[in-house]
Amino acid sequence: MLEIAIAIILGSCGLGAGIAMVAGIGPGIGEGNAVAKACEAIGRQPESKGDVTTTMLMGCAVAETTGLYALVIAILLIFVAPGRFVNILMKIVG
Repeated sequence: MLEIAIAIILGSCGLGAGIAMVAGIGPGIGEGNAVAKACEAIGRQPESKGDVTTTMLMGCAVAETTGLYALVIAILLIFVAPGRFVNILMKIVG
């Protein structure tokens, strides 16, 4: 019975990490759109290249933080959470 509980904990942590990494799709799409629009803007008005590039890079950096947060959560779910949850289970069982 205890082995099944530990297997459920490990499986749930792995599933949660996989779901957290789905959040990496959003920043990729957002940054791609930002770069595409920046290239269009520079193509239309080449003299505004510096302003457009600076704004685009700042926006991409902000968008990338979402992916980094998801990565940190996934790493915690894979390496830290299983041990903690198993320790809690062992304290409950005795």
